[in-house]
Amino acid sequence: MNYLRGFIPWIAFAAVSSVGWQWGALTGLVLGIWLLIQDRKAGIAAESQILEFSTIAFFAVLSVVAFSRPDSGLEDYSGALSLGWLAVTAWATLAARRPFTTGIAKRQAPPEVWNSPVFLRINVVLTAVWAAAFTVTAAVLIPIYAADLGSGVSIPVQVAGFVVPALFTARYPDRVRARLSEPGTQEG
Repeated sequence: MNYLRGFIPWIAFAAVSSVGWQWGALTGLVLGIWLLIQDRKAGIAAESQILEFSTIAFFAVLSVVAFSRPDSGLEDYSGALSLGWLAVTAWATLAARRPFTTGIAKRQAPPEVWNSPVFLRINVVLTAVWAAAFTVTAAVLIPIYAADLGSGVSIPVQVAGFVVPALFTARYPDRVRARLSEPGTQEG
């Protein structure tokens, strides 16, 4: 569930945006800052907070746009924009060889495994799954918004874009550990 904690600002943005996208963006920004502060107080290293920094950057810019131009056409595509931003963040962390899920996983895993090839590989796979889910979801949302199909279509797509990788994230590390504990299997 630690993985979902980092997405609280994004979920709140989606929920509060029904009142007004400005307020959704501001809520996402405030929650992003709050989570960052809480983690810093808890001693979480800045390098483990890639998602939080990316969240704050996105919602800071979106808040400025939304309040300065509340009638902007971007409002109609804000869901796709947010998932697109998350996709860019995830892909960028993979390209930089610093998968964003590593910072989250370090909060749960003991320090002695942080540099193991298995831990690192698990996080590459998890980040790739999240990146792919964000990319596909954003791409599917664009024509849904363009065709004005409504929230009855867009909400299930957005939910699936988070639920599918969350379920994978909940199960995949245990499957890898189980496979590695089988006789004759080695780490690497």
